[in-house]
Amino acid sequence: MAHTHAHIHANTPCSPQDAEAFLAEAEKMVSAKGQKLTPIRRKVLHLLLDAEEPAKAYDLLANLDGEGAAKPPTIYRALDFLQGMGLVHKIESLNAFVACGHIQREHSAVFLICDSCGSAEELHAIETSAALSKETSTAGFAIQNAVIEARGICRKCAA
Repeated sequence: MAHTHAHIHANTPCSPQDAEAFLAEAEKMVSAKGQKLTPIRRKVLHLLLDAEEPAKAYDLLANLDGEGAAKPPTIYRALDFLQGMGLVHKIESLNAFVACGHIQREHSAVFLICDSCGSAEELHAIETSAALSKETSTAGFAIQNAVIEARGICRKCAA
């Protein structure tokens, strides 16, 4: 993976740093699962990697640059596939998507969303995920997927 951590801390940003290396790794991972990263899926993932903030489906559609006659169902199918593969997350409150930089392990997504600039930072939040799993397990609930969204002001806007 392009973005690795010598020691994973509980709150380490997870955005991929090298788009081409990440795409190559994603291609291998998808292939190992018997699937294919089609040109449209690859382009959507690349657009998300290049985005400076969470991207909405229609913004991605507008930027497909002649990738066939892409229509809304095309982009949503690509996003559903990428989510299913663990390559992207949907931030529900923004109705937008971001690439996930740590595809090698299952995890719950924890996002810090800035109400000032609109940025979203994904955290490992290992302890938060463990606590959520423990509490929901105690309630007899088995989590299959969790996305936690915390809203506030990011470090750049607070400075």
